[in-house]
Amino acid sequence: MLTIPSVTLNDGSAFPELGFGTYKLRDEEGIASIVSAIEVGYRLIDSAVNYGNEREVGEAVRRAGDRLGVDRDELLVVSKIPGREQGYDEAIASTEASLRRLGLDRLDLHLIHWPNPSVDKYVDTWRALVALRDRGLVRSIGVSNFTEPMLTRIIDATGVVPAVNQVELHPYFPQARLRAFHAGLGIRTESWSPLARRSELLTETVVDDLAAAHGVSPTQVVLRWHTQLGSTPIPKSSHSARQRENADVFGFTLTDDELDAISALERGRLWGGDPDTHEEM
Repeated sequence: MLTIPSVTLNDGSAFPELGFGTYKLRDEEGIASIVSAIEVGYRLIDSAVNYGNEREVGEAVRRAGDRLGVDRDELLVVSKIPGREQGYDEAIASTEASLRRLGLDRLDLHLIHWPNPSVDKYVDTWRALVALRDRGLVRSIGVSNFTEPMLTRIIDATGVVPAVNQVELHPYFPQARLRAFHAGLGIRTESWSPLARRSELLTETVVDDLAAAHGVSPTQVVLRWHTQLGSTPIPKSSHSARQRENADVFGFTLTDDELDAISALERGRLWGGDPDTHEEM
C-alpha cells in the first residue's frame, strides 16, 4: 500500500496531496474501483451530488473497513452542493440528503460545486456550510470553480475563509494568479481534470522528455507537477495498476526549471467552464 503525504488545511485538518476522483464511477463496478483505490493507498475520495454516485462512495467506504481494515476516520469523503440546491435552507437539506445517500454521519469536505452567479445564491450557501460545519455534519468546507472576487465576497460576508477551492488546473491551464491568491489566504488548491482529458498533454515533448529523464511515466510527471505547485490533483482510473501509477509520484522531484517548462505549455481554459458565465444546476 502506498502512503500519500498530507498537508494541513487552514482549519487544522490534514489533507492528502493527491486524491481519487470518482466522476462516472457508478454501480457495482464503480464501488469496486473505489475500493481498489483505497487499497492502493488513496485516502481522499472526491464525489458530488451531480456525479450520482454518493451511494457507491459510501458503500466503498464500508467495504474498505470490512475487507481491508481501513478505518472510516482514515478517509476523507468529499461531496459538492449542486446549483439547483443552493440557498441557505436548500444547502442544509442537500447536505443532509448527501449524508443519507452516503450512509455516513459526516462529510470530511463539502464544496459549493459551481458559483452560478446569475442565480446569486452562493453567499447564502456558504453561510449554510459554515453552519453545517458548526453542527459537526461537515468537517472542512470549501468551494469549487470560484474566482478571486467570488472568494473575496464570501469571506467578507462571513469572515470564514474556504479551506479548499477545486478548479480546472493542468499544464495547459496552470492558473498561476489564482494559485498565488489562494496561497495568500491559506486556501488549498485542488485540481480537477489534472491530466487535461481529451487532449494531447501526455504526448507533449517536454512531458515525454522529463518522464524519460526521471524514469517515470508522462502521467506521473504531470501529477508530480501538480503536487510541487502546491495543488492536490484528483485523477480518476478504474484500473488498479493505473491507480497505483497515479499515486506513486512522491519518489522523484522536478527542478524549478522543469516545473516552469511544463507550465510553459499554457493555453488557457479548455472546456468553456468560465465561472463568471458557466451555469451548472
